[in-house]
Formats: sequence, structure tokens, C-alpha cells
Amino acid sequence: MIADNTPVIIGVGQASEHVGQPGYEALSYMELGGRALAAAIDNAGASGEVAEAIDTLAAIRAFEMSRPGKEPPFGRPDNIPGALAKRVGACPERLILSPTGGQTNQQYVGEFASAIAAGESDCAVIVGSEVISTALALAAKGESPDWSEEIGGEFEDRGYGLDGMIEPQLFAHGASGAIPLYAIAENARRAKLGKSLDEYRRDIGELFEPFTKIAAANPHAAAPKHRSAAELATITERNRIVAEPYTRMTVARDQVNQAAAIIIASAAKARELGVPEDKWVHIHAVTAATELQLSERPDLAANPASIGSLEAALEMAGKSMADMRYLDFYSCFAIPVFNPCDHFGIATDDPRGLTLTGGLPFFGGAGNNYSAHAICEAVERVRGEPGSYALVGANGGWMSKYATGIYSTEPADWSGGARFETLAKAADGVPRSDEPFESATVESYTINHVKSGSDAVWIGRNESGERVVGNADLTDEATRAAFEGGEPFGAKLAVTRDESGRNIGRVV
Repeated sequence: MIADNTPVIIGVGQASEHVGQPGYEALSYMELGGRALAAAIDNAGASGEVAEAIDTLAAIRAFEMSRPGKEPPFGRPDNIPGALAKRVGACPERLILSPTGGQTNQQYVGEFASAIAAGESDCAVIVGSEVISTALALAAKGESPDWSEEIGGEFEDRGYGLDGMIEPQLFAHGASGAIPLYAIAENARRAKLGKSLDEYRRDIGELFEPFTKIAAANPHAAAPKHRSAAELATITERNRIVAEPYTRMTVARDQVNQAAAIIIASAAKARELGVPEDKWVHIHAVTAATELQLSERPDLAANPASIGSLEAALEMAGKSMADMRYLDFYSCFAIPVFNPCDHFGIATDDPRGLTLTGGLPFFGGAGNNYSAHAICEAVERVRGEPGSYALVGANGGWMSKYATGIYSTEPADWSGGARFETLAKAADGVPRSDEPFESATVESYTINHVKSGSDAVWIGRNESGERVVGNADLTDEATRAAFEGGEPFGAKLAVTRDESGRNIGRVV
């Protein structure tokens, strides 16, 4: 007999639409999110009223409101979780608006499961929605629908969650977004492997080709087309370099219309609602970890917080990586997938596959909500193969935060209340400096291409061994050759500071 306070996932749902395709309705964030939540309620197969049982609802913060001063172009409800609850006739006592971070929904599974195990909740929902593709399509046609709503009532706003993610020196030198920051880490890994840009791009293409096959068969995928490794790796007008070493097709796709929802209930509430036990999926472990800032990481290519989260979850579940029948590693870029593969010795062509959705560049990078889709897929996979285990690894920021979940139809014992753990942050950060300096040695770099031009951004060590940041002077022939040739690693730079405060380096 499964204990009454055991948390179980009873329903999952996804919703999507494609601009210009048959049936396209140009749904708002809340409308698409409501569809996903309604699908999750239906998915539970309950004989009772699931919506009436929901006591907690967490809305995942939409990508277009993930930093101060940024809002969806057509407005939003004054109470987003309340607006989503309204769509299905739910009246939760507790409403939450999440912080920024792709690890959030996975972490919330652990938080809400723990609350259920402790008797503090009976039924909790996680739901998120992105309609950036529709917003852009409507704006291009000059349309301005009103997506604001007056819902009223109170909710818990957990803020933006950007602590530890803002790196002024990197931002000031042109690495102000995910693409160049991941590219710096990616090039650091390339340097460790001793590979050229072309060789490494082929590695990325070979990693992601199987992902495209999964996306091609997924009705919710934003880019459902199989592409060869060579096509992904080859630089063309349509597949330009966005930041070395990334081609456009191998970075997360944020122009999506996708929503997903997860319903967690106590076993007692699941029984009361008449949810068949073959619908129950058990939560065997959830762990969360926070990484050092990129510029203070001892190894720019490494992400030990994510490895710690994965290892701790496996230990908590009493399983090994080999026991996981299904895997979904967060794949906004290649390196969050390469890192666990490197550590656990997983081949990039592992027959299990490394994604359940098709991955963020192909299924779509649904803002902070992607991993909800991965969890939905994991739940359906283990339901279809009773006794199997699925692992979902969720990443936030620039490998800044990580959360791991392990799922199975096999019961999990929550009597000890210890299946959700937040790991301690490392304390071995490299000393940094933003004071003027005269020379530096390059550790990693990227050339970031944006509409306003291109910046070669590097990270290295000054003469005192402190971590420093700068731009390469591409007007200097030797410097341009080193950086554009892809091999500035270990180069000695003479550094001056310009009138805007940027550190400008030239190869000595």
C-alpha cells in the first residue's frame, strides 16, 4: 500500500501551435497555458474534479518578462497564476509566479512534492507558456491585441532570480547574453580537446543530428525537420555563425508557441479523485545546485554544479546512469549535453537518446519552461514502459543553475521526506579584477556577431593571476589572425583601456 502522503505525478499536458498552419488561432500566453493545464487535467483520467482539488499553482515566468523593464508586447494579466487557474475553473489557495531559470520547473517538482509529503499540500500544479512566435507574427502585421487581464487577488512573486547571473565586465565587453557566454565555455572545452573550429562544429553537428530526428516526429516541435550533422555544422548564409563556434541552427530556438503543465498530488488525493494507479508516476529524486559565475569558474569548460546535481539525484534514487532508460539533458547549446556525457562516459549516439523532446534548437527553447515539456515526455515514457526510469536534467542561466529529476512508475518511499535536496554552492571561485592591467593570457574567447557588428570577447588571467575580461583588437593583423583562426588560447596580450572602460588586447 502506497502511503497517503506519497507525492505522485497524476497528469501532464502540452499545447502548441504553429504560425500559419491549419487550426492556428494566435493564442495568448494565458490561453495556450490554459490549454496545456486542461490537457494535464484530462491526462489524469480522474473520475473526480481535479481542478477543484488544486491548492497550489505555480506559473513559470515567461521569457519576455524575465528581467526588469521587459514585458510582453501586448500586455499581461495583473495576476498570471490566477489567470491560468481561472482558465480551468481552479481556485488555488496559493498562487506563485516563478523566478527566471530553465531549472525552475524541475526544482518546483521537488519543492511541491516535499510539501505534499509533509502534509502541507494535496495537489499542486506547475504551468508555463511561451508565444513569442505569435507575438512576432502579429507585430509584423501591425496587429496589437490586448492580452492584459484584471484578475485581482494576491500571489507570491518570487522575483527575477538573477542573483549571480549578472557579470558586469563580460556584459560591458559585448558578452551580454546566453549565446556568447555559452560560446566562451564551449571554446574552453574545444581547447582542452585540442580541436579546430571545423572539427568541433562537426562534433556539435553529430551530437545534434539525432535530436533533429526526435523533433521531426514530435507534433509540438517548433522545427520538426531532420537535418544531417553536416548540414548543422556547415556555415551557409542561412546557417551563419552567431558566436564562434555556434552556427544558427545549433542554438536554442526561442520563437515558439508552446505550453506545458504538470499536476502533482498526494496518493490519498489521487485515490479520492479516482486517478487510476497506472497513471501515477513516482518522483524518486530531485536535486538542485547553483554554479559559480562564469568568470570565476576554475575551469571555464566545466560545470561541476550540474554534475553534482546529477550524481546526488542518482544516489538518492539508488540508481546509476546505466539504470536510466530515458534521458533528457538540457540542450540550449551543446556544452550542457557534452558535460554529463563527458563525466558519465555516455556516447553522443547512445541508443537511449539524449533528448525526449528533440532539444531546444529543434523542439524549441520554450524560455524558462522547456523542462516542463521534458518532464511531460518522461512521464509518458515511463507510463508506457512500467518499471523503467527516466532522468531529466534542467539548466538555467549560463550553466548557472541546475536541477535533476528521476521518475518511474515504481513506488518511491517519501516517509523520510528526503527526496529533494539543494546542494551547497562551491567556494573555490577564481579571484577576479576589474582594475586596469597591462597584460593577460587568453584562456577562452568567442567572436560574437550582432546587428551592430562583431566583438571578439576573451577571458584570461592578468599578470597577478586574477581572472580578467577584454576585447581583442581585430584591427591588428596578428591579433585578428589568432582570434579569427580560432586559436588564441594561451596567447599573450598587451592590454590598454579605452575611453569607455573596455580592456583592449593585442597579441604580443
